[in-house]
Amino acid sequence: MQNRLSAIGSRALAQKTIRGLYAITPDEQDTDSLLGRARLALQGGARVLQYRNKLASSDLRLEQASALQRLAREFSVPLIINDDAVLVLEVDAAGVHLGRADGSVAVARKLLGADRMIGVSCYNRISLALEAKEEGADYVAFGAFFESRIKPDAPVATIELLHEARGKLGLPVVAIGGITADNGKQLVSAGADALAVISALFSAEDVLLAARRFADMNLDRKEAT
Repeated sequence: MQNRLSAIGSRALAQKTIRGLYAITPDEQDTDSLLGRARLALQGGARVLQYRNKLASSDLRLEQASALQRLAREFSVPLIINDDAVLVLEVDAAGVHLGRADGSVAVARKLLGADRMIGVSCYNRISLALEAKEEGADYVAFGAFFESRIKPDAPVATIELLHEARGKLGLPVVAIGGITADNGKQLVSAGADALAVISALFSAEDVLLAARRFADMNLDRKEAT
């Protein structure tokens, strides 16, 4: 299904799939443990899976990304690779997510072609999101909205930023940074299409239940609109 979805074009694919619970993997060296928790997140309703592992070797990254791509296909969800467009091609993932130091949208687009998604971290700046859209990004992410254990020094984003983004961008908007099933509700109400979560999902005692709490919250918003 993922290959069929990619044929509709990256912008349309993002509009269709970047919503709900956006699960981002932790820095996990044990591939079996990573896959087990990722499966539970998907069973619980995660709609997007991003592979992010800042501590893994290149060989381990290829191993884990390949395994996660097979899992993502099983659940018919897109796999996004953090900061590595080459790895996207190696495992046939749906797209790449770029941070400030991860290269330009133009370079990634030239490498990946028109049918793979490109997401861009825009921190707490609407100007970066407008630039990313102009360069051809398919979705943008803002954060951190709350104190983040993963990135404790991340710039602080505001609820007002989400309202502004919804009015100006016309792209799917992802919120990230210290998000839980409790504090995430206000971000969904403010217009976030997806909530990107690492710790509150993958560090939960019950990953399946944690995923369901996030998924139910976003389904409520979808039904209300």
